[in-house]
Amino acid sequence: MKCYFLDKVSWQHSQALYHAAAYLGREALFILRPSTPYVCIGNHQDADQEIDLAFTAANNIPVIRREVGGGAVYLDGEQLFYQLILKADRPGLVMDKGEFYRQYLQPVIDTYRAFGVNAEFKPVNDIIANGRKVSGNGAAEIEGMLILVGNFIMDFNYEMMSKSLRVPDEKFRDKVYKTLQENLSTMKRETGSVPSTEALMLDLVQRYEPLLGKMEIVREVDEELLKKADEMLALMYTPEFLHANDSRRPRAEQVKIREGVYVIQNMLKTPGGLLRVTAVKENEVLQDVHISGDFFFYPANLLPELENALNGIPADSESVQAAVEKFYAARQIETPGVQPADIARAMFPVAA
Repeated sequence: MKCYFLDKVSWQHSQALYHAAAYLGREALFILRPSTPYVCIGNHQDADQEIDLAFTAANNIPVIRREVGGGAVYLDGEQLFYQLILKADRPGLVMDKGEFYRQYLQPVIDTYRAFGVNAEFKPVNDIIANGRKVSGNGAAEIEGMLILVGNFIMDFNYEMMSKSLRVPDEKFRDKVYKTLQENLSTMKRETGSVPSTEALMLDLVQRYEPLLGKMEIVREVDEELLKKADEMLALMYTPEFLHANDSRRPRAEQVKIREGVYVIQNMLKTPGGLLRVTAVKENEVLQDVHISGDFFFYPANLLPELENALNGIPADSESVQAAVEKFYAARQIETPGVQPADIARAMFPVAA
C-alpha cells in the first residue's frame, strides 16, 4: 500500500486526489496540505445556509463540497491532512463506523502524543486535548471503498473561519469566534511549537503499518491518478455540485402558503452533529422534506431516498420516527450519534 506524502499541493487536489483514488478502487494513504486557503462543506450541508458566500467570493476563497459528511471548515497550509482509502471488503476491517473511528484514529492519537499533545478519542469522531478539539475527522463510503479523512491542526486561523461562516449578525459572529478559540486548539497552542510535516508523516506511517501492512512512501502521483483527480474536479468544483443540497430545499416562493399549509424549518444538535430539517406540512401531511447538516449518513447517496420516504406520511413525531426506523432497517443505514428519534425531534421539537 502506498503513502502519498505530497506535502503542499493545490487546494483543488487536496480534495480531488482521495476522491479519485476511491473511484479508481485504490487503497492509499494521502498526507498533504493545501498551498492556498479554501472552504470545504460536508456532503449533506447546504452551502447557502452554512457559508457567507459573499465574503468568500470577495476574498477569493474558493468553496467546494466533498463527498464526506461533517461540517464546514476553513482549510489552509497550517493543517496537515491524512486521507485513508481502504477496500470495504478488506479482511478484518470493521464496518461499524463508531468502532472504525476508534480503531483507525488511534494511530493519529499516538502521533499527537509523540509530539507532546495530550490527545484522546472523543466519540463520535473527534480527537481532543485538554478538553479542546485538535483534530476533526470524517468517513464515507464511495464505490466499495471506505474513506477516513482528518487533520493535524498545527495552527489555525480562527478569524477567517468565523468570517467564512454564515451568521445572522456580527454580534453572533463574535460569539462564533470566541467559541472557536475556547473549543478548538492546535499543536502550537498545546506545545508552543510545530513539528515538521515530514516528521508527522513518518511517525503516522509507522503507527498505521501494524493495521495496514508495510507502506511505500512516494512523493508524487502517477498519471492515472492525476487524470482521475482532474476529472473529479471538473464535476466537484462547479456551482451545480456545490449547491446540490440547496436545490432539494423547498423555497418559500415555490410554495403557496394558505390555510392548512405551513413551512417547517427546525434544527437539532445531536451527539452526531447538527440536523436541519425543512418541509411543507399540507393538511397534516408532509411534503418536500429536506434534511441537511454536518452529520454523517452511510451510505450517503441514500439520504434523498429517506427524504422521499417521509413525503406523504402524517405530519407528527411518531409517524416520522416510525418511517425513519423502517427505512434504516430496510436499507441498513448508519448515522453515528444520530438516532431516528432525533430526526423526528428535529422536525417536531418537544415544547419546553
